[in-house]
Amino acid sequence: MSARLICALLPILLNPTHAQHAAAKPPVDMLLLSTLIPVAVLVLLILGVLLYRLRLRGKQKGPSEQEHKCLEVVGTPSAGDSSLGDMFSEFLTSGSGSGLPYLVQRTVARQISLVECVGFVASDMTSKNSSTQLWLITHYHENGSLYDYLQHTAVDPKGCLRFCLSITCGLVHLHTEIFSTQGKAAIAHRDLKSRNILVKKNRQCCIADLGEGSYGVVLVVWWASGSPGLAVIHSELTDSLDIGNNPRVGTKRYMAPEVLDETIRTDCFESYKQTDIWALGLVMWEIVRRTFISGIVEDYKPPFYDKVPTDPSFEDMKKVVCVDQQRPTIPNRIYSDSILTTIAKIMKECWHQSPSARLTALRIKKTLFKLDGCQDSHLKVDP
Repeated sequence: MSARLICALLPILLNPTHAQHAAAKPPVDMLLLSTLIPVAVLVLLILGVLLYRLRLRGKQKGPSEQEHKCLEVVGTPSAGDSSLGDMFSEFLTSGSGSGLPYLVQRTVARQISLVECVGFVASDMTSKNSSTQLWLITHYHENGSLYDYLQHTAVDPKGCLRFCLSITCGLVHLHTEIFSTQGKAAIAHRDLKSRNILVKKNRQCCIADLGEGSYGVVLVVWWASGSPGLAVIHSELTDSLDIGNNPRVGTKRYMAPEVLDETIRTDCFESYKQTDIWALGLVMWEIVRRTFISGIVEDYKPPFYDKVPTDPSFEDMKKVVCVDQQRPTIPNRIYSDSILTTIAKIMKECWHQSPSARLTALRIKKTLFKLDGCQDSHLKVDP
């Protein structure tokens, strides 16, 4: 036994460094574990990243088949044959804050699908080629604008009252600031005209801002890189007034005297509301002309059709409205009807040369509601 021990220890005694290497050399299984564990962790991390990217890519895809059908139904006549789905495919980024392509496309499709049950209106902001677009998706109104409707359709006095009352209710809503969690600032339209008013299926009207040549369109686009929006926004809570860069905006034919001669008080929100009232009176005049009385009705004509050219200039309108102080001619035949007589009186009070002497939208609304109450069957106006 002692001889064997001596033989085993002899190499160590003769070479001490060999003993140190032998003690430091780990077993083979330990080497395998130390190699495989980091590799396994790395593989798991890679798989996790891939799964996350695949899931994210699934969210970024276009709408589902059902949602895509919903987008296809919402057509855009003014943009040719392209559908909303086609137009969305042009944009690579969204202004929703996510920074992800096509994310809001899916959201908007779902919002459209809610229109029939809750009347939801979708909106979004997108950017392309360094320009920003604000998108608004509204209900589709197959009758088109009031301008288009009056071209081929006349109304009776009650229909005239329905149009005038519903437009006025919309203007009251715009002009009124609502204080609540779902509130809104007060808004002056500044381009109220028959082309910017839509006719609903129930023959009531709603105010829009669709621009020239839009018929029954449901997609409204404002270019932030182009001319500024026309609406003036006022908030009493913040005491702010957003009027844009140009106080002389809108359609020249419908411009109030103070806008044409540039005497409007640009720092006063009431001034912009009063220009809307002027335009409201002109829209009422367009409707009254197309109202049957004893089987007689005039062809559609725009305001001041007999006083200015088809495309009047600022100077043309300024001479007629400010210098000569002319107003649209009211047909004598309408005074044989009590409804139209009252509406004619309202129109004249909307056309005062002095802005402060004009009626407010709320006053007009109350007068028309009272007039409606005198009729045998009341007209129900949607809120």
